[in-house]
Amino acid sequence: MNSEGRNIKIYAPANGSIFKKILGSAGIFLLMIGCGGDTAVRPDETYSKPLAPMGYTIQVGAFANINNAVRLTEKLQNRGLNAYHFLHQSGLYKVRFGNYQTKASALSRAHELQKNGIIDTFYIVTPEDYAAAGNRRYVESETRNNIVKTAKGYIGIPYRWGGDSPGTGFDCSGFTMVVYRLNGLNLPRSSSGQWRAGKSVRRSQLSKGDLVFFATSGGKKVSHVGIYLGGDKFLHAPGKGRRIKASSLADNYFQKRFVGARSYL
Repeated sequence: MNSEGRNIKIYAPANGSIFKKILGSAGIFLLMIGCGGDTAVRPDETYSKPLAPMGYTIQVGAFANINNAVRLTEKLQNRGLNAYHFLHQSGLYKVRFGNYQTKASALSRAHELQKNGIIDTFYIVTPEDYAAAGNRRYVESETRNNIVKTAKGYIGIPYRWGGDSPGTGFDCSGFTMVVYRLNGLNLPRSSSGQWRAGKSVRRSQLSKGDLVFFATSGGKKVSHVGIYLGGDKFLHAPGKGRRIKASSLADNYFQKRFVGARSYL
């Protein structure tokens, strides 16, 4: 285990330019057809308690070259691990995976992977390492700011159906999931799961960091999701051949398809 400090703050890239250069021709992109599943709209559906915080996560790698982080991420994903990488505040690319209930179980898994030569040195990210673990009043403001900051860092990443990695692209719910998990909140993977996990928020009461949902596949089923930025803007992975970008809720297309919003704090 390395000696990396506690209470780290997670930052994604300040802009998407490096990813545009590396990933400009990556992947075959599909139409925006559900972002991980759809579900019938129930505007009054809400949760009974706050979104569960992340448990203990294994962090590995410290790469100056993003390609090395991409390769490690894919290596772990090929072993069935839910891995994703990000740009750390140190300026190095790091990789995270897992969500363990105890530090002992995270350490056991990390040592097993290390013994088998899958990973090298590692660091266990604890629940206390996230802003979401602090004083409640401070937590909400700080966590919302961090969610938006992390999300903006992925502007320019390409859309890819079923994707949840900056190395190959995101679909809409893969994007929101990674952003939330990097900020200590265990958001479900699919847009339908994300809809069911949150409490209903009126459009007039949206706060930055909330998720906004749309029925883009016809009817009234949730099939697309984005992260609210404030000022009627939201960030999302739009669809085929496009990259993560900001759009407006006032846009005619999204106004017609808007089905509701959810908060998790």
